Amino acid sequence: MKILFISMPSVHVIRWIENLKDTSHELFWFDVLDRGRLDTLESVTQFVEWKKRKVQPIKGEYFLSKKYPTVFEKIQPLLEVTANEALEKIILEIQPDIVHSFEMQGCSYPILKTMQKYHNIKWLYSCWGNDLYYYQQFPIHLKKIKLLLSRVNYLHTDCQRDYTLAKELGFLGKHVGVIPGGTGYKLDEIEPYKLPFAERKIILVKGYEHFLGRGLNIVKALEAIKNKIENYDVVVFGAHPVVIEYIQSHQLGFKVFDRNGLSHQKILELMGKSLIYIGNSISDGMPNTLLEAIVMGVFPIQSNPGGVTEEIIKDGVNGLLINNPESILTIQNLILKSISNHYLLERAAHENAILAKDKLDYDQNSIKVISIYDTILKCE
Repeated sequence: MKILFISMPSVHVIRWIENLKDTSHELFWFDVLDRGRLDTLESVTQFVEWKKRKVQPIKGEYFLSKKYPTVFEKIQPLLEVTANEALEKIILEIQPDIVHSFEMQGCSYPILKTMQKYHNIKWLYSCWGNDLYYYQQFPIHLKKIKLLLSRVNYLHTDCQRDYTLAKELGFLGKHVGVIPGGTGYKLDEIEPYKLPFAERKIILVKGYEHFLGRGLNIVKALEAIKNKIENYDVVVFGAHPVVIEYIQSHQLGFKVFDRNGLSHQKILELMGKSLIYIGNSISDGMPNTLLEAIVMGVFPIQSNPGGVTEEIIKDGVNGLLINNPESILTIQNLILKSISNHYLLERAAHENAILAKDKLDYDQNSIKVISIYDTILKCE
């Protein structure tokens, strides 16, 4: 079988593709955003550096693309080679059996026109993060989402919530299962990075602060109880500039890393030294950092947009849920609850170790990933 993956460069896509390294499938990858090669298997044929101008850049182009994207979409084919055109060329060249796109707005919208033209090609779409839950509230996106889901044949989600949403939005194809976006974690390999519970003194914070992330509310909550967390080291990773500026200007003494300050491996290692992890946003899918906290034995305090987090966290058992991501007081009280109850933290670590083996083990989920393509092949 010929499988054409379509995505942005991403560690989660790399890990997904590597599930198929010992299969007989022919693997291809189209860099739909034209950002560069994927650090993946040598056997994967990559289509990169495809963007080319048809005319010289015109003044105001960028402004038009951001301010009036619908208008820009109509004139874009006159200005440059589009993802739809590049994909059609690839399809004619390799004749794929399956097109598998990851993420909707950036990586699946741009190929919809071509996929509608080649309706005989099976389309598997992996739903990420905010693809449906957040963007469905905007009429311009809602129309595209429904159109795209009506063409997609197979759907992979990282949470049950998004499958339910997809059905409500018109998806009539086959759901191939709920599997973490990066497949899962090699539990034996990460075990050496996990410190014993008694040696952990770090409160780890995801510092995203943008239209969806609410990391600053966590920082402010910690600031409010600073005298009660003197025995802990606060570390903020993935921090946006506004979070860094706040920490520095208020002289909080928290250790902070910007968006590119730590590699994925270093974040995992840091989690292995942490006692508590806190992530907060107004919209998300199943957060990968939450899953990483679980497998690294960290006590998670996590927001719960659309009920997604409660699919894996039972409030007060293996973590705590932030039901109001805008409430600093709510977050503050949850932190105090966790640091005052070490029995809760130890019990959660035990529960999450079982959960990791049952649902987040890479090897088990890898079998599920391989079976997805076998199932699609049988449906031919």
